Formats: sequence, structure tokens, C-alpha cells
Amino acid sequence: MAEGPIGYLGPEGSFSHEAVRQLGGSATPVATIPDLLAQVAGGTLEHALVPLENAIEGTVSATIDGLVFDHDLYITREVVRPIHLHLLARPGRDLDQIRVVYSYPHALAQCRGFLASLDGVDVVPTTSTSEAARLVSASVEPWAAVGSALAGELFSLAVVAGDVEDHAGNATRFVVVGRDEVAAPTGHDRTTIVCFQNADHPGSLYGILGRFAARDVNLTKLESRPTKRGLGDYCFVIEFEGHIDDDVVADCLADLQAHLAHVKFLGSYPVTGEAASSRRAAVSAARRSADRWIAGLRARVVG
Repeated sequence: MAEGPIGYLGPEGSFSHEAVRQLGGSATPVATIPDLLAQVAGGTLEHALVPLENAIEGTVSATIDGLVFDHDLYITREVVRPIHLHLLARPGRDLDQIRVVYSYPHALAQCRGFLASLDGVDVVPTTSTSEAARLVSASVEPWAAVGSALAGELFSLAVVAGDVEDHAGNATRFVVVGRDEVAAPTGHDRTTIVCFQNADHPGSLYGILGRFAARDVNLTKLESRPTKRGLGDYCFVIEFEGHIDDDVVADCLADLQAHLAHVKFLGSYPVTGEAASSRRAAVSAARRSADRWIAGLRARVVG
């Protein structure tokens, strides 16, 4: 990635802040996801880290809609982080004293069960989990915030109740976006595109998916999004294994572009995860073996 600070959804102490610290270097907090994407598109920031998908709540609409409809940006990297939510309040505050809980809507939704167990408590959305922590730290009211342990440390809040998320396997996938550069292939990559149809008709989705199946390209995610042009008008966000630099992927995308109204390329980038490095090594070894096999067969061709 280019030099310069990476923007993230702030203020400091958000889960985005935790994720961006994993990348190293300097980082700049920005108030909202639309502002983050706009600053990258406008050149104020070179890159931004934004939440794309949560294991419980699914796709983050502000991010995917901004990438699909509002800006021409490329995903260059992904970061997957486990999410542990805590109820944070000013020191000395007990759970039964809390009357209002603030947090980002996705965080509130991830702990519905816990919040439903609190009697007489109002739930109020904020622009981020760290903004909720800042509000609570600045007030003497009986308020609490749902946020990260980092937010508690930065805003001098105590953990009133820990790990209040409804599902232990909660995690969020963040992506780094930039304006111009596509990440180099690593041997274990993912590509994201958006397919816009000329018109909805029987078999239209099958026609899209069949082009991947014919080339043995494995899809990892398929999601429909309203195009905002009218009720029932949808586009398809598709993620699949491979990189635009792979011949089979390039051929598939060219075929789609030739037969659809438009295909928007959102990036090819390395897949992360605990086993990503070993999978990359295994894929690279398999490709080297396949290349040797092809070379051996070609050597038998009579000149």
C-alpha cells in the first residue's frame, strides 16, 4: 500500500481502530463510513479500513452500498477480527443503575439477548462504538456503552458486564480500500465484483453463475442488492476464489462483461485467516507441479 495514514471509523477505541492497529503505521479516525469512502475517493486519504461483514448481522450496508453505487474504489486487503462486546460505564456504576445504553447499530444488534434482559433500559444508536464510549465518559448520567475493551481503556470506563455478544463466534471482516492499485496476486486470493443485468428474466442468475461453474471457479459469497432504481431491480455482489491476474478469472469476467449491462470490479486481494499462509504455500506448490506437468506434455509435441 502507498505511504500515508489509513482512515478508519472512529473515534479512537472502535473495533475498526483495533483492526487498523493490526496493519501497523499511522491511522486517522473519521466519523462515518460514507465520509471514509468519500475521503479516499477524493484523495484526502490514500486508503481506509471499513467494516464489510459481520458473522451475526451480515453485510454492513453503508460499506457495500458506498462501494457499489457511490465510488470507484478497489479492495486491496482484508482483516478478520474476533468481536468481543462489553458493557462499559463510568467507574462505580452498577449494572442495575444503567438506564440508557449507547452503541453502533450493528453492535447493539449483536447483543440483543443481553440488552433484552435489562429492565427499564433505553437503547440509543450512535455513529460508532467508540462514539458511544465517548458520550458515556463525558456524562454523569446513568448511561453505558456497548464497545471494545480498547474503548474502555481509552475513555477510562469500567467493564460492567463482559462478553455480552449473543454468539461466541462473533467476528467482523474489514477491508482496506484505495483508489488506483489492485493488490498483487499471492496464490490464495479472492475477487469481488458486482453484476448489473440488462433486464430480469427467467434464468438470468443461472446464466451468471453458469459462467463460473463452466470454468471451475469457486464462489464464496453471493448477495443481491437493490439498485435503488425501483422496487424489484437488483444487482448481484459476487465473491469468488482467484485473482484478476489469473487467466481463467480474466476470461470469466470478460465473458460476463460482454453479456451483462455492466460488471463492476471491486478488487482482487489476499484472503486472510489462521490457515491463509499454509493455504497459499499449498496452492503455489500445486501450481508449480501443474506447470511442470504441462511443460512435460508440451515437450512431447512434434515440431
